Amino acid sequence: MVPEKKTLFSQPSWIIRSDEVELAVTELGGHMAPVTFFRNDRPFEPYYINPWHAEDIPIDTPVLKPLRGDFFCMPFGERNSYRDEVHEVHGETATGYWSLANYGRTGNVVSLSLTMETKVRPGRTTKILRLVDGHNAVYCQHILEGYTGKMCLGHHATLDPHGEADTMYISVSPIKFGLTNPHLTGQENDGEYYALESNKSFKNLEKVPTMWKEYPYDDLTVFPRRRGFVDIVQVYNKKKKKPGWVCAVYPKEGFLWYALKDARMLPSTVIWMENHGRHQPPWNGRNCCIGLEDVCAYLALGLRESVRKNRASEKGVPTYLNLSEKRPTVINYIQGSAKIPKGFDKVRKVKMGQGEVTFLSYSEKSVTVPLYHWFLYTGSLEEPKDTL
Repeated sequence: MVPEKKTLFSQPSWIIRSDEVELAVTELGGHMAPVTFFRNDRPFEPYYINPWHAEDIPIDTPVLKPLRGDFFCMPFGERNSYRDEVHEVHGETATGYWSLANYGRTGNVVSLSLTMETKVRPGRTTKILRLVDGHNAVYCQHILEGYTGKMCLGHHATLDPHGEADTMYISVSPIKFGLTNPHLTGQENDGEYYALESNKSFKNLEKVPTMWKEYPYDDLTVFPRRRGFVDIVQVYNKKKKKPGWVCAVYPKEGFLWYALKDARMLPSTVIWMENHGRHQPPWNGRNCCIGLEDVCAYLALGLRESVRKNRASEKGVPTYLNLSEKRPTVINYIQGSAKIPKGFDKVRKVKMGQGEVTFLSYSEKSVTVPLYHWFLYTGSLEEPKDTL
């Protein structure tokens, strides 16, 4: 079988479908968008797509050409000169061309496999995307083979707020601490404007230091906020055996988006808040999106800073993985959506059940959806004898 392939938002893309979800992934960079959940009922498309895709303009940073949805970064971030390696921003897996390896349906599961032979750090990456009938979820797997050495990596899910100020609620699983980005040039640098204070730690996303004396803290659990600024923070998960999570609630639309991870592999979340704060081309002050990026890295500072001693690693948080050509490294990840009841606000807790997951809000509302959450640890959709 061969999947459908067509050009979407100026990028050739493969398309797969279940009875609930339609998913497109670009040949260039493997960027996953658009993705339509509840496609036959009340369609919901949470992922962001860049506004310059059809413009005939020079783009110096390759990852920006297809920029959309979720993509796998290896290495994650910029400043990626390391020893004799010079990586593009977010690496070859986010900027190179993927090849079709396999596509098909087995029972209620549709799967698409893509491969890439990377050159800067030699090895082979396999991307497998699976859809399950009855599930509004994407089961993502990246298999890294033949690689050696230290590497920062992660997912780069980028969402569209679909509206004006304060239209989304953001929450993450319990954190040990968080860090703001260490921009060293003050409030502005090369056409970028920052609102958060540089290189500060915090304990709560609802109270993060800003540069403003009259407004010293801001709440990062609500987005869009701070129009005219772009900021990056990173939060570090408490070590638990249960899956880590990040959620974005769209209360006016009646949906939530979520991502689940094995926090041992991706121990932190980078939050990129772009609210018309970048004025250099191709941004030109017109972008409003939020990246909820589960990673093993040090902020978005790239491979060199991630493998060095840094503020996160000093506190015991891994900021890179050790890859070995003797064994594959596998990153399993789930992204999905759920319809929420009226009055559902920020997600307070996520509970794993028998083949399902329940999201509980601070307003004491809840929603339960079918989900094979054990996939995060087993890489299989078949239920193990002892589930989480």
